[in-house]
Amino acid sequence: MAKILIADDDPTILSLLNKILLSKGYEVHLAEHGGVAEKKLKSEQFDLLISDIKMEPVDGMQLLRKTRQMRPHVGVIMLTAYATVATAVEAMKEGAFDYIPKPFKIDELLETVKRALDYQKSISEQVSGNSHIEQKKYFGNIVAESDQMINVCEMVKRVAPTKTTIMITGDSGTGKELVAEAAHAFSARSEGPFLPVNCAALPETLIESELFGHTKGAFTGASANKEGLFEAAKGGTLFLDEINSIPHGLQSKLLRAIQNKKIRKVGGIEEFEVDVRILAASNRNLETMVKEGSFREDLFYRLSVISIDIPPLKQRPEDILPLAQHFIALEVDGGEFPTMDNAVLSILQNYTWPGNVRELQNVIQHCLTFLSDGKITKETLPSKLIVSYEENPGAQSSALTGEFEKGKSLKAFLRAKEKEYLKTVIDTMGGDKAKAAKELDISLATLYRKMPEGEQIED
Repeated sequence: MAKILIADDDPTILSLLNKILLSKGYEVHLAEHGGVAEKKLKSEQFDLLISDIKMEPVDGMQLLRKTRQMRPHVGVIMLTAYATVATAVEAMKEGAFDYIPKPFKIDELLETVKRALDYQKSISEQVSGNSHIEQKKYFGNIVAESDQMINVCEMVKRVAPTKTTIMITGDSGTGKELVAEAAHAFSARSEGPFLPVNCAALPETLIESELFGHTKGAFTGASANKEGLFEAAKGGTLFLDEINSIPHGLQSKLLRAIQNKKIRKVGGIEEFEVDVRILAASNRNLETMVKEGSFREDLFYRLSVISIDIPPLKQRPEDILPLAQHFIALEVDGGEFPTMDNAVLSILQNYTWPGNVRELQNVIQHCLTFLSDGKITKETLPSKLIVSYEENPGAQSSALTGEFEKGKSLKAFLRAKEKEYLKTVIDTMGGDKAKAAKELDISLATLYRKMPEGEQIED
C-alpha cells in the first residue's frame, strides 16, 4: 500500500487526515511542520506528500520545491485555507499534482489522493530507466507508446518483407527516416546497403548525377565515370527523402528507373539493370502537388503503392516521455541515468513540439548539457519551452474567465469550470475522448485524470 507523508502545523488536521487515510489502508506518516517533513523526505521514501501551504518555519511552497529537488518522483498535493489564483498556478507550475482548499470534503480528498498515486505510478514507470525503454522499443529503433505509432509499426512489419514501394509522409522531424530504416532492416535486403538521400539538399544541377551517375566528360568537371546511388544501393534500399523536391523534368526519368529497374548515366547511351528497392518520403502533400501540376501523377501512384503517414508529435503525446527517456539513454550510453523533475515532465507534455521528434531530441541534448547533480530540472530546459508553458499554464487558468460565485471556494469553482469545459469539448467530438484530447492539446491520459471517477463519459 502507498506510503503517504502529511505536513501540517494544525494538529486537528493532522489527526483527521491520519484517521481518514489509515481507514483506507494507506501507510501514513505525520510531520507537524515543513522542517520535519523535509527531514523525513531526506531519510525515507514516500509515494505521496500532502502539505499545507501556510506553515512555519518552512512553508508549503518551500517544501514543494525541496521535494522536487530531493524526491522528484514523489507526488505532491497542497492543502490551503488561503486559496488564491496566484498560489494555485504557482503550485502547479512548481510540479504539484493538485491542491485542495480547507475545509475539504472527504470524498474529494480521497479521490484526489487516488488520482495522484495512480498518476505518479504511471510517471515512475515511464522514467524507470533503460529496462523500460527496451519495452517501448516496439519495432526496430522506433519508440512507440501511442496507438498511432503502434499502427505505423504494424504497417512496417507487414510491408517490410515485400518488394513493394513505400511512400512515407509526415511533417519534418517526425521520424520518416527511422521508419524507412525499419522497413529496410526487416526486409530480405537487410544485408545490403541502406542509402538515404535528401533530395532537397542536392542542387538541381547535380541531383541527376547523384542518383544515376555520370560518364567521363558528361559535363564540365566530370573527369571520370561516377557511380550513382541507384548503383551503390545494389542489393539494398534507396531512400529518397523529400522526394517532393525532385525537379519536374527529372521525374520522368525517375519513373522509368522505378518501373523498368534500368537506368542510364548522365552522358551515357546505354541502359543497364539495377537491383534496388525504393522507399520515398515527403513532407508535403503530393496529391496537392499533382493537382498543381508540380508532381507527376504517374510517379505519385508508382511511389504510393503503400502509404504510411506519421502524425506530428503533438497528436501523440503518449510518445513524448518514452521518447525523451530513449534519447537520454542514447546520450548517457550506459552511464548514470539522470532523474527528471515533475515540473519538467509537465512542460514536456504540454509543449506543442513544432519541430516534432527532432526538436525533442535537441531539447534532451540541451538538458543534458546543462545537467546539475544528475537531475533534469526546469532550469536545464531551453527558455522557449518555459515561456510557452508559463504563457499557458493549463486549463485551471483558462477557467478564470468566468465570474466567481459568492461563497464558493476557488477549488470548487475551478473544478466546476474545468469539468464543464471538458464535457463540452468531449460532447462536441461526439464522445470521442482521443479527438477531445487532441482538440484540448493534452494527452489522453491527462484527460482521463482530469475527469473524476464516476463522472467520466462512457466510451
